[in-house]
Amino acid sequence: MTVTLAGAGAALPERVLSNHDFVHLDTSDEWIVQRTGIRERRRLAADASLAELATDACGRALADSGVAPRDIHQVVVATSTADRISPGMAVEIATRLGIDRPAAFDVSAGCSGFLYALDHAIAAIESGRADHVLVCGAEALSRITDHTDRNTAVLLGDGAGAVVVSRAEGGLRPSFVLGSDGTRIDLLHVQQDKLLRMRGREIFESAVDLMAGHTELVLERAGLGAEALDLFVAHQANARIIHAVRRRLGVPAERVFLNVDKVANTSSASIPLALAHAGEQQLLHPGAVLGLAAFGAGLSWGAGVITWRSPDAVRPDGELSAGRGVR
Repeated sequence: MTVTLAGAGAALPERVLSNHDFVHLDTSDEWIVQRTGIRERRRLAADASLAELATDACGRALADSGVAPRDIHQVVVATSTADRISPGMAVEIATRLGIDRPAAFDVSAGCSGFLYALDHAIAAIESGRADHVLVCGAEALSRITDHTDRNTAVLLGDGAGAVVVSRAEGGLRPSFVLGSDGTRIDLLHVQQDKLLRMRGREIFESAVDLMAGHTELVLERAGLGAEALDLFVAHQANARIIHAVRRRLGVPAERVFLNVDKVANTSSASIPLALAHAGEQQLLHPGAVLGLAAFGAGLSWGAGVITWRSPDAVRPDGELSAGRGVR
């Protein structure tokens, strides 16, 4: 028995901000693109519900996977910007989707949050406590952005992405590693003023080392080389960081997915958004081996290897299926 990703879904707010919307901060489209690769980002309305956006992404992931709400055993949401302090958004999302009384909770691990939530889902399935787990990353980073700070305001976007994680009877067993270092909290954090603060240059160097090194570790544990990766999907914080990581790993540029130009840094929503967009672009195929990596506040980090729609994925009726086509 193993675990696979059975489907993915994405949802973005309607409002689009281009780089030209930040010229009042003494910056330019050229400056932002050259240093980050970002061209635009989405913004959630001040009075809008993040849970509603996340529910949309989760519903799309369920439809893409062919798994019905009644067959979901757990709902895990990674977020640092929920609509309320308590209860977690996972409870509301499950209710909106008609998932009857599942285990449902939120995870807060910054930009690494999705991989922390995904690792929990994998463990729940491997232990036999669940067959299908819905994992979502959703952020309204505009709620914690200092809109007067050029160094952070241009980097952040809002959005939600989700995946369905399912039991499979065979194929590659997922390999994941997570970690944190509290001695470096000051590099990236949100204080009581509820505004995000970061030291960009130091974060860049740490991000490359952490994502590359731990991706190498999970590949080694899985008995794979970088050439085995069909697609590498890293946290979409900065295109330069991602390219530096893929060069360290020896992954060809054509096997690296980038959508940071369209969505900017969406924290825990970043990787599931990228997976959903990669699916929409027909870049995933049943059995594809995916490399995932992220870093974030804490500092925290994670990396993993998992398959997309293993041919041995188990449907809710107990039969084997490769899943539905990309929608």
